[in-house]
Amino acid sequence: MAITVSDKEEQLVADFRRLPTNAADEILGFIQRLANLAPGNQIDWSDEWSEQDLRDYTAASVADLEAREND
Repeated sequence: MAITVSDKEEQLVADFRRLPTNAADEILGFIQRLANLAPGNQIDWSDEWSEQDLRDYTAASVADLEAREND
């Protein structure tokens, strides 16, 4: 049985394989912990951001820049 993967998934696997073993193990553990937080949920891997995503990102970026300027 062959698994079909997207170009992005192929790139992810290629990048993952280039990591040192200990880094790859840490990332794999993190991914497994995230998956266990909400079993059965599907992750939306789309590259499209909603207007709310963009507003949230912009607000967080501005807050981060302001915090750095105040330090």
